Amino acid sequence: MRKFLKVFILLSFLGSCNTGKQTAVPSQTLNAFQYNIQKKVIAENGAVVSAHTLASKTGLEILKQGGNAIDAAIATQLTLAVVYPQAGNLGGGGFFVARLSNGALVSIDYREKAPGNAGRDMYVDADGTARTDKSQNGHLSSGVPGSVWGIMAAYKYAKLPFEKLIQPAIDLAEKGFAISEREAKALNGLQDELKKFNTVMPVFVKAAKWQPGDTLIQTDLANTLKRIRDKGVAGFYKGETARLIVEEMKRGSGIISYDDLKNYTAKTRQPHTFIYKGYKIVSMPMPSSGGLLLHQMMKMIEDRNIASMGFHSVQSVQLMTEVEKRAFADRGEYMGDADFYKVPVDRLTQEAYLREKMKNYDPLKATPSHTIKPGLLLQPESTETTHLNVIDKEGNAVAITTTLNNSYGSKTVVGGAGFFLNDEMDDFSIKPGVPNMYGAIGGDANAIVPGKRMLSSMTPTIVLKDNKPFIIVGTPGGTTIPTSVFQTLVNIIEFGMSTEEAVYQPKFHHQWLPDTLEIEKGFPQSVGDTLRKMGYILALRSGIGRTELIRVLPNGTFEAVADKRGDDDAEGW
Repeated sequence: MRKFLKVFILLSFLGSCNTGKQTAVPSQTLNAFQYNIQKKVIAENGAVVSAHTLASKTGLEILKQGGNAIDAAIATQLTLAVVYPQAGNLGGGGFFVARLSNGALVSIDYREKAPGNAGRDMYVDADGTARTDKSQNGHLSSGVPGSVWGIMAAYKYAKLPFEKLIQPAIDLAEKGFAISEREAKALNGLQDELKKFNTVMPVFVKAAKWQPGDTLIQTDLANTLKRIRDKGVAGFYKGETARLIVEEMKRGSGIISYDDLKNYTAKTRQPHTFIYKGYKIVSMPMPSSGGLLLHQMMKMIEDRNIASMGFHSVQSVQLMTEVEKRAFADRGEYMGDADFYKVPVDRLTQEAYLREKMKNYDPLKATPSHTIKPGLLLQPESTETTHLNVIDKEGNAVAITTTLNNSYGSKTVVGGAGFFLNDEMDDFSIKPGVPNMYGAIGGDANAIVPGKRMLSSMTPTIVLKDNKPFIIVGTPGGTTIPTSVFQTLVNIIEFGMSTEEAVYQPKFHHQWLPDTLEIEKGFPQSVGDTLRKMGYILALRSGIGRTELIRVLPNGTFEAVADKRGDDDAEGW
């Protein structure tokens, strides 16, 4: 033990962003074949919440071994790539938002990019038909993956050796783990697509049906993880893994090349921040629309005393629906990769501009979407995702949303490498006015250009109170992500709800087009009936998002809540 503490003290000294002290505790062996889901925990030293118990427990073990929140987030993300293949990934991308113990705010963009051989009309036939089948499934739908680059970019803020962070994922891939009932059902429903879109049958294909408790062993994925462990970024974007990706592309008529992989880099960006009633909201900038949409929506309700209207009242739901519609109208016109298109962020968040957008708001009836246009600027000038939160006692807080886009991405597994590729090319505007799989439309701002990052809806968010972490939140759900985060924050800040209520209560969603208000199962029927009379078209959804939330309580403890809508799990100590 004495020897272990000496190593720990040395690592703490070398850590660049953790100046506090925390006692390491003995490691516990993770049981990959018997585990229980925990939906809520209150902890003093640190907390992790993610889409899978084994991932959350892995992150917690890293915290217990002296790692900081960034260490734990990396280990959790790598584990999700093994135990949550429908969204956890090596072959996708995502966004990292953090508040470090020294007060610094960091965001890392590791969104996928269009390959070098991509083109604006690559999914449009000669007769003008938009081929969403090609943008949503198979080899051609994949952008250049960014997840591994993003993990390594975040590692500069970690403390522990990278080998320690990735080894749990390697072990789970190599030795296997017991799949859940939900995972078995998902894999069984995927069999036909796996056979259709794969050139080498992956381990997910099974003659007999998958059963809850079956062991999933992923040897190829374990070997890919070992190459990342040994060579870092080069272990994925060069060498054997790169060869396997390019060979897979050739077999399936995809277009990702060696140069695409070699030239990919993650980008550290300035987080999108704004103040709402004294709280500092820290979220993701372009190419994620999430931070900007959240900014617009919250500012459009700020002066309307929504708290007095009450949670799930006709008045509050109608107001929030109308601001969602107006924000999404701007998304379709103005938002895209700011490295390629000048997104007028400052203009879109001007108070005068947002007041102008609300001029035609009528609290007594629906404003038809065809009458809501992208705002006229006052001066010239991205369903299957997964989210995780981590916080530690030193004040490091991390929110990460990562994705393959659709569930299991392109449905294509890289032969010999064992991981699914994304289908993020569908998040571009493949043809002006043609909706993607989430119904979102776009134009020039989000048109396909080689090397460009496609627009996203991911909204990893940290709320600061008195300049210290207060809320860490995010969710999967495609275009419902920003509206779910918006509603969760309003639930806590305005309606004074408990953490569990804020996460579990039914959500609703409107994205301008289609002109439909989607309501979640359990939404109050009387409110829905009144909204229909006001002119809204309602559609029922079984679930909206899977919100993960950590809240710092007044006594300084951490309350972590995992969404009941999935197998999500909260851990802490």
